[in-house]
Amino acid sequence: MTEPVVIVGASMGGLRTAEALRRFGYDGAITVFGDEQYAPYNRPPLSKEVLAESVSHDAVAFELRASVADVNWVLGTRVLSADLDHSTVTDHNFEVHPYGTLIVATGLRPRRLHVPNGDVRGRHAVRTLDDAIALRAELVPGARVVIVGAGFIGCEVAATARKLGCEVTIVAPGVHPMLRPLGQELAAEMQRRHEAEGVVFLMKREVTDFIGDTAIAGVLLDDGTTLDCDLLVEAIGSHENTEWLDGNDLDTTAGVLTSNDLRAVRRDGSEWSNVFVVGDVARFPNPVYDNECRRIEHWNIPTETAKRVAQVFTGQAQGEFRPIPSFWSDQYDNHLLAYGVLALADEIRLEDGDISGDCVFGYYRDGVMVGVCGIGMRSVVQSYRSNFV
Repeated sequence: MTEPVVIVGASMGGLRTAEALRRFGYDGAITVFGDEQYAPYNRPPLSKEVLAESVSHDAVAFELRASVADVNWVLGTRVLSADLDHSTVTDHNFEVHPYGTLIVATGLRPRRLHVPNGDVRGRHAVRTLDDAIALRAELVPGARVVIVGAGFIGCEVAATARKLGCEVTIVAPGVHPMLRPLGQELAAEMQRRHEAEGVVFLMKREVTDFIGDTAIAGVLLDDGTTLDCDLLVEAIGSHENTEWLDGNDLDTTAGVLTSNDLRAVRRDGSEWSNVFVVGDVARFPNPVYDNECRRIEHWNIPTETAKRVAQVFTGQAQGEFRPIPSFWSDQYDNHLLAYGVLALADEIRLEDGDISGDCVFGYYRDGVMVGVCGIGMRSVVQSYRSNFV
């Protein structure tokens, strides 16, 4: 086990993979390429508690364990392409790097609005540390903030902005915020809690253009109304970072298709023996639910997939890969914790507590629990985890 490993992506997935390779006995060369100048850091707090305070690398940096002290971190370097047939990757300086095994950990990037007057200052997304630093500088008391998108990131930023004294309006096409994962009842309750904190929701609406010459001054909605704003946050989903893999025999229609062992799959269904995928960009089957291949963006998946890849790579994998996705979200004093894949449910039941306070909901498909989510009641939520194993 001395073949060189190249990991493309220096965020959580890349770091956890390097750590896991060492933990399971691989002592050969590891090189990790990352677009950003920063050493690996934790992204979820960027839209939560860190954004409410002073955003810095120190606040979110992962501790680099002694086991990865000899890893070659090539930061501030974008990998432009890969040649899987010849086992090489090429960086933005057009330097070619051979590998014995390639691990894809390039994750996601934010989707952005495309409107006629899009070339204005004051547009923000929240994915990178630099994104959060730039946004935090403009979240000052009295600032008028429009957030496009009512998913978790949009709602977390809304909660933080309100805490900082901003005026916040959320514009989104759905009926309630976070509707797809949470379901009608819990989503409506979360909207009520946001509104009680002063957030204005304009649902079933879309932004069609921006107002302003050089800096954003407002947005135009699809019903012809306008909203004044000092800054705009775009939280409308993500794109998979897979373009650098174009031209290879892969299925990258929605992330990189893999086997249950996270080996990349050719279009004929066979596996690349030396190409693995971890984290948000991996689309893999999970027998806990069914055989359908899905991308899972929950916070524990980079760690779980990294561990599995290291076990497969070192010949120590046993049984099927059956991770239980998990996510958490802090919005004001509402602490949400979930296990499973909530969006698979065709029935949602209140399991414990009261909808107006702390509560736990169960998510069922064909009568079988596929997820659980609670506001508070952390120990109760955790007690349901064994239902999915």
